[in-house]
Amino acid sequence: MAKKTPRNTRGRIVTAAWQLFYEQGYEETTVEEIIETSQTSKGSFYHYFDGKDALLSTLSDLFDEKYEALQESMDPAMPAMEKLLFLNSELFRMVENSVSMELLARLLSTQLVTSGERHLLNQKRTYYRLLRKIIAQGQEAGQLSDRQSVSEMVKLYALCERALMYDWCLRGGEYSLRQYAAQVLPNFLSSFYPDSYPKKRTEEIP
Repeated sequence: MAKKTPRNTRGRIVTAAWQLFYEQGYEETTVEEIIETSQTSKGSFYHYFDGKDALLSTLSDLFDEKYEALQESMDPAMPAMEKLLFLNSELFRMVENSVSMELLARLLSTQLVTSGERHLLNQKRTYYRLLRKIIAQGQEAGQLSDRQSVSEMVKLYALCERALMYDWCLRGGEYSLRQYAAQVLPNFLSSFYPDSYPKKRTEEIP
């Protein structure tokens, strides 16, 4: 039987909450249902969260769980730019299939006005650590330009992803987030290529 650590207890609560938010809506989901689905206790829930609203900021946790799984499945031999586009494609697939657009929009809006921690910008997240690793390795292999620092390139990539999600929410999901990103992200990141690297037109990901 797996040991109940603080990490996996909190993680179960977060996963259960977002599953319920997606399946039945945020307003219709109760704390009691989250506790039951996560197989935790009321005491555990309130140890980590003041209430249901506090769970909105944990979408970044859900994203990072996805990145950890992708990191394990990703082919190490894949060129750096392909890795970046693969991560984006798989994250946006998850967003379209399991995250309510209403809640994504609410998270993005609250991050704009919060006076507290902006979770999406937390540089300790798996997201930022993985991006720094991929870009640094890409520069060392000559696959990515060294005209910009790793930090600057990570900032630009993350900015592009946030902009794409924001526009998707703003337009009410009138197009496929994943397919549109596959078309425009390579152009946004064109400055990542070194001058000597052959630029290939990236096909739309099915």
